[in-house]
Amino acid sequence: MKTPAITFDHFSWQYNAQMEPTLRDLNLTIYQGEKVLICGPSGCGKSTIAHCLNGLIPFSYRGEIQGSLTIFGKETKELSLFDVSKMVGTVLQDADGQFVGLTVAEDIAFALENDCVPQEDLFRRVKEVAGEVSIQNHLSHAPNELSGGQKQRVSLAGVMVDNVPILLFDEPLANLDPATGKQAIELIDDIQKRTGATVVIIEHRLEDVLHRDVDRVILMQEGQIVADLTPDELLSSDLLQRHGIREPLYITGLKHAGVAITADMAPHSIRTIRLSEADKAAVRRWFTTTPPAPESPEAPPLLEAGHITFAYPNGKEALSDVSVTVRKGEMLSIVGRNGAGKSTFSKVVCGFERQQQGSLRFNGQNLMELSIKERADHIGYVMQNPNQMISKVQIFDEVALGLVTRGVEEREIQERVEKALTICGLHPFRRWPVSALSFGQKKRVTIASILALDPEMIILDEPTAGQDFRHYTEIMEFLRSLNAQGVTVVMITHDMHLMLEYCHRAVVFADGKKIADSTSADVLTDPDVIERASLKETSLYDLALLCGIEDPKAFVQRFIDYDREVRSK
Repeated sequence: MKTPAITFDHFSWQYNAQMEPTLRDLNLTIYQGEKVLICGPSGCGKSTIAHCLNGLIPFSYRGEIQGSLTIFGKETKELSLFDVSKMVGTVLQDADGQFVGLTVAEDIAFALENDCVPQEDLFRRVKEVAGEVSIQNHLSHAPNELSGGQKQRVSLAGVMVDNVPILLFDEPLANLDPATGKQAIELIDDIQKRTGATVVIIEHRLEDVLHRDVDRVILMQEGQIVADLTPDELLSSDLLQRHGIREPLYITGLKHAGVAITADMAPHSIRTIRLSEADKAAVRRWFTTTPPAPESPEAPPLLEAGHITFAYPNGKEALSDVSVTVRKGEMLSIVGRNGAGKSTFSKVVCGFERQQQGSLRFNGQNLMELSIKERADHIGYVMQNPNQMISKVQIFDEVALGLVTRGVEEREIQERVEKALTICGLHPFRRWPVSALSFGQKKRVTIASILALDPEMIILDEPTAGQDFRHYTEIMEFLRSLNAQGVTVVMITHDMHLMLEYCHRAVVFADGKKIADSTSADVLTDPDVIERASLKETSLYDLALLCGIEDPKAFVQRFIDYDREVRSK
């Protein structure tokens, strides 16, 4: 008989500051050793569930509980935060917010030190856990010296060191490049199988999580559970589309070809899906009968970066002889592994860093002659971490800040700020303090603050990180509408779906060098580029091979063009 690890019994939670409950009458049991994915649109209550499981509710967030939440039969509201931490270990979306040690070893050892574990046992346990997550060669490093994937491994080791029976992952893929995200899912799966821990994953990126099997998917909407199904059952229903969650691309490709998705096809992975010969023939027929999109004429250059070389004061060369041309009215993605030089390139373009060699021209003008402020009049920049951009207490004031410093009239400020907030889905919160927002909502605040300035070109570093599919689509469709009006959009992204759906062209960075500059379909069907840049092959390529299509690259491009046309109607 299965042992319940987590049981919500008619559980509701209402924050003191809110009029309505965030969680409503939840009934859910997660059994010992299960791996469960919780997904749903932003604001559906996923993060609140995480706070309930790790004890932040009710110990840090104040409000009213109705019903019961037990962990291994113990009522959480009757336990201390310390008691809960001995049963549930949490790996946060923002790994930097979880570090407490000056070195990796110190950070992993933190829980053991608090338990007064003898030094000999402490050192042994730290080495054991570091080996389990493959971070043993970085024990003397400072956490801020690590890549995003390495930081996540340290965070995981920090909770595993205490032998907790439940591991909770809050959007573990949000800040990772595609290959590292794939490795993270493999690591979580391997640890779960090796230790028998109960694993709860909260994540938007359904297809990426399903790279390894999960037992169940819990779909939430407005604080309630709307589905508790196996992945195969969920993917064969229309629940994902109805509740604003992105389905895997290969599923969309099959639907475009008229193939009906059923649970007995094992559709949870492109590796397991069982297609009949009729299904494969339908995909081939769709490919041959769907005409390719006409090619657009090449636009004149807007930004010309020639032979850029940049090294930080410590001598580390972040960019080496990089030449990139961004054309007027283009929607371009810049992709590559964490630390490849993508963000550094954008900082050089905006003037935050100054290259040692190379030239920069914008619309024919030498950018080196312009100050950071003067460049900002033409080029807007949205940083990856919203906390590094926000300086005001209130949301409205933050979005208005750039207009205020430019001396724009008050009535125009009101109009432009409200328009930007509406576009980014934040208008109902315009009088809220920024501190009340989630990471994803803060991201939208920073995008709104730049959109309000009406720049000629906008550079966005991970614009959709932490966004559910609905808000992702709203932001990207707005950026596409801006692009249609002549605004040039450059996106630094780890999201291969975004790259395929919205950007015809992609520039690929690896180790500070530009290694590819081609169509998105070309990039994600080139094994050498994928491996060098830590990208992730698109499942559309695998679908083409599975169906016997001789030119899978053309199939991927055909899908992109067709899907873009369908979604624009």
